[in-house]
Amino acid sequence: MAEFDNATALVDAATKARLAGYRNMDAYSPIPIEELNEALDLRRTRLPLLVLLGGIFGGLGGYSLQYWASVIAYPMNVGDRPYNSWPQFIPVTFETTVLGAALTAFIGMWALNRLPQPYHPVFNVDAFGRASTDRFFLVIETTDPRFERHSTWKFLEGLHPVGVSEVAP
Repeated sequence: MAEFDNATALVDAATKARLAGYRNMDAYSPIPIEELNEALDLRRTRLPLLVLLGGIFGGLGGYSLQYWASVIAYPMNVGDRPYNSWPQFIPVTFETTVLGAALTAFIGMWALNRLPQPYHPVFNVDAFGRASTDRFFLVIETTDPRFERHSTWKFLEGLHPVGVSEVAP
């Protein structure tokens, strides 16, 4: 794990590591850095598709529930209107669409980010306590096919970080 004192140095280091062939990397930053996604070569998330599906299923569920209640379970003829009077179903259908999308977004973010994560090996490094205030970290994982302890350590030192630490499992 390499520690940097600014965001530009972290993005440059991540780009150099990717160009050197490292693929299993992660970066930790106290602020969002848009360039870091490209530097780490992260793929797009599936969350927007999940939220769309959650909204669709929520809307279909809300409409289906109203249809079942008004047409099948308890039909009432009010003002000689049809049992399936869809305009009256629109407000509830809209609300269940929003509810389905919001719940899917909330649960999907937790699941895709593998949260809660009460323990991660980087928490063992003392310097990592500053990751939420003023330091930036690049971690090359041991599962990377190009990882070799000594050569990776030298590579990280060549990026001119504030410090290099070994992350114990």
